[in-house]
Parts: sequence; C-alpha cells; structure tokens
Amino acid sequence: MNIKELDPGASPQAAFGARLRRLREECGWSQDELGARIEYSSTHISSVETGRKVPTLRLARRADAALGSGDTFEREWREMRQGSLLEGFPEYVEHEGRAVELRLFDIGIVPGLVQTPEYARCLADSGVRRGGLTPDQADELVAFLAERQAALVRPRLPMLLVVMDESCIRRQVGGPGVMSAQLDRLLEVAELPNTVLQVAPFEMGERRSLALPTNLLTMPDMTVVAYAESQMRGYLERDSAAVFPLLTSYHQLQAEALSQAASVAMIKEARKGYP
Repeated sequence: MNIKELDPGASPQAAFGARLRRLREECGWSQDELGARIEYSSTHISSVETGRKVPTLRLARRADAALGSGDTFEREWREMRQGSLLEGFPEYVEHEGRAVELRLFDIGIVPGLVQTPEYARCLADSGVRRGGLTPDQADELVAFLAERQAALVRPRLPMLLVVMDESCIRRQVGGPGVMSAQLDRLLEVAELPNTVLQVAPFEMGERRSLALPTNLLTMPDMTVVAYAESQMRGYLERDSAAVFPLLTSYHQLQAEALSQAASVAMIKEARKGYP
C-alpha cells in the first residue's frame, strides 16, 4: 500500500491529520475501522489524515471520544479556526451555540446564520481572490458556518430575531442564481415559528440606531452578551453597562424597521429581479 508521508509542520491541518493517523495506528485500527466508530467513510478519514480535507468540529469531537485523546483534536480544531476568524469571534460562537435568543443586525451582507451554502461560498471565494484568505481558510469558513447553522437545530429551538439593512437584499452576491436562492431562503426563514425577520429600509436614514453589525445573545440564565465587528476584529462584551445601551439601540432599530410582512413584501419584490 502506498502511504503518503506527512509533514506535521507544514500546516495546522497537516498536524491534525498526522496526529489522527498516529493515534489510529497506535490503536491498531484501519481507516475503515476508525470511520465505522466515528461514522465517517474511510475515504473521508484518509482525506483528513493527508490534509486534503478540512476536519470539522464534529469529527474532532468524535475522534477524541473514540481514540481516548481527551479534547486534543477539538483544541487543535479550534486553533486552526483562529487563523481564518476575526479576533473575538471564536469566543462569541461558544456563546451562540447555547443562546436561547439571538438578535442579529447586519449591513451589506446577509447574516451568516441565514445564508445559503452557495452565498457563503461566493463570499469566501471572493476573499481568496483578494488575497485575504487562503483556499484552505475559505473552506474552513464555509464548513464552520454550516456547523454554526446546524447547532441552532435543537430540541428547544432558540428565538432568532433578524434585522437586515436593505443593502443586504439589494447587493448582489454571486450570479443571479445564487442571489435568487438566497432571497428564497430568507422568505423560508421568515415563515419559521421561532424567527422574526425585518428589513431596515434605506429611507430610515439617520434613524437607523446601529452603525455596525451587531449580535446580542440571551443566555439560558437570561444574561445578555453582545458582539460587534469592525473591519479588523470582533469583540464580545459581557458588561451590562455596555450591553444594555446596545440592547436599547436594537429595540429602537426594530421599532423603526419594516414589519415582517412589509419586509417579506420587499424581499419578494427584490426577488423578481432574478430568474
């Protein structure tokens, strides 16, 4: 059998794959046997071990459990994510996965939690073309977003409140097919029982109370944390003295934004511009 030699120092992804292979072999398992234990195909295991495929959080956790490695693979996975995520964002995601209510506001880009895979891929690929991301980092971002979206599907669904600046539905990302599917997705989201979706129209002008993308999370103990981003970094805020003014601004934004019915009508009108 031709076994590809690995260089663990080549990249964090290569180090992950080399460790996975080493621990698997120490257990005396083939790729088929490990795959059966963690519910992945042997082809998938091979691709991760050789660095051709980016590991997911699900795979990392299952590998830790099967191989008795504590949280080694999960920690390596999180360290890999640091290279492609804004500072502060990984900490936010830890809270996002446990929140009972999420309030989202975005400008120019449809919020990640309601993006289609194709829309997310177009954004990531654009980062690669600009030189801001490597292809591997782009793959990681798209896979990570899918995991965040999947984490919201729980026995007790969290409440999702979304306010989008009108630019989110007017700015075309990808071709007409990508954008039409994304607008269709927003219409589907608006019909969910645990979701309220609103558009903040351009005509709000200076009455729009938030100037930056902002997320507010209500945790199971009813505390509220806030996350905001600039171009270079993100910041998670827990101090109520800083969070409550943002919460007030979000409430003001909701009051000034279009109702969900009017927002749906605007999205449907925008949808007519695409085949």
